[in-house]
Amino acid sequence: MAIDTHTTTTTTTTTTTTGSGAAAPAPANDRLTGRAKLVLFVLCAAQFMVALDFSVLNVALPALGKDLGLSRSALQWAVTAFALPSGGFLLLFGRIADLYGRKKLFLIGLTLFGAASLLATLAWDPASFLAGRALQGLGAAVIVPTGMSLLTTTFPEGPLRDKAIGISGTLLSLGFTIGMVLGGVMTDTLGWRSTMALLAVTAVIVLALAPGLLPESRTPDRPRLDVPGAVTVTGGLLALIYSLSTAAQRGFGGVDVWGTLLAGLALLVAFAVAESKTPAPLVSLPMLKRRTIAWGNFAGLVTFAMMSTVIFVLTLYLQETLGLSSFRTGLVFGVQGAASALAGSYAPKVIGRFGARRTLVGSLLGQGLLTAALLAVGAESGALVATVAVSVASMFHLGAIISYGLTVTSGVPDEEQGLATGLVTTTQQVGLTIGIPLLGVLATTQASLFDGVRTVLAIDAAIVLAAAALVGLGLGGRTKKA
Repeated sequence: MAIDTHTTTTTTTTTTTTGSGAAAPAPANDRLTGRAKLVLFVLCAAQFMVALDFSVLNVALPALGKDLGLSRSALQWAVTAFALPSGGFLLLFGRIADLYGRKKLFLIGLTLFGAASLLATLAWDPASFLAGRALQGLGAAVIVPTGMSLLTTTFPEGPLRDKAIGISGTLLSLGFTIGMVLGGVMTDTLGWRSTMALLAVTAVIVLALAPGLLPESRTPDRPRLDVPGAVTVTGGLLALIYSLSTAAQRGFGGVDVWGTLLAGLALLVAFAVAESKTPAPLVSLPMLKRRTIAWGNFAGLVTFAMMSTVIFVLTLYLQETLGLSSFRTGLVFGVQGAASALAGSYAPKVIGRFGARRTLVGSLLGQGLLTAALLAVGAESGALVATVAVSVASMFHLGAIISYGLTVTSGVPDEEQGLATGLVTTTQQVGLTIGIPLLGVLATTQASLFDGVRTVLAIDAAIVLAAAALVGLGLGGRTKKA
């Protein structure tokens, strides 16, 4: 049920509203009413919590590894265990929410996320911690799509929805930044477990407020669930990431490496076959034939995967090579986050002047060059260089995020916008999932961590620069404003 921006009459759009939760009262003159602000607060708080989870643990990784006995090379699983289910199941849970009720699934996701955060807080060994992280990821896979759907169905298209989405996007960016700083402060003062406890407390607060505020909604056409698609893509990604991570540590000589690699590729092929036959696919394969969608999502995959890798290896470099505390490391990434927020305020103006496609290529180029600049860090000093270079690189990274989303969705008919935005979200999650396993372990398995970090940064920069060239060619020189 959408809120009418001018009257108190509610209108049915693509959803039907049921249950005890009532939609927020209609605002006058496109201004948010008190109840509408509370609804927006709950939805944004949930998204903020998930963004916090992506970053709050990063600076705590070394301390966490020592406490639980996780080897340096195994630390990437603290990130991957969360990102894999959050990306693999995101589209499926979005579809289930459409069918059975978005509010209902949202509350289930919050409950699961909160319980998983408690498990991670109390973890007694690596297995229990990684289980908690995986369940957190599963909860996030429910919260993210249902939260966004509740936002877009509660606030009608137009200035009010633009305002709500703008607030939500800003808080997502702040969540990542604040998470890095909080992670450093809390790890230094209360220990790494406090970072997971913070997430559990946040989930409880949101869960207490949500039932009485959020409206229930679902689509009237009752779309079919694409269970085979979700199972094959998640299984394929899990097998592929496991094989590549293991190969980075032990080489490609093991039977388990080749077995899981082939199994992963086979499952991804099965996913493509399943998507081509189902009437309600998780990913629309015909849409990928469009240049803007194919190359835009490729750019998104690269920018997310490579920047997440940079942050992972710099966290290890700053703490284990330079000996910075968790708090000081958090401050470095706090500067990075502030730079990203600044870039977010100017990116729309840049896109308005040069167009989304030019901005996308230029942003990838800038991200690659600034990642290469990180090679100037030394084994005994380099915190200032790292702070400046990663901050500017993140500004270009944010430009790439915004412009790839616009590139993918521009020119897409209204009836296909849902599929297009679903691809954007999936690309983001998969990028966050695969970057660290593919490259991050190269830094943690070499004899010298510093040499490993430099190797990863060099490869990372080369990949982003190559992607900039490929995207520029792939978009066919279409430089008109998108």
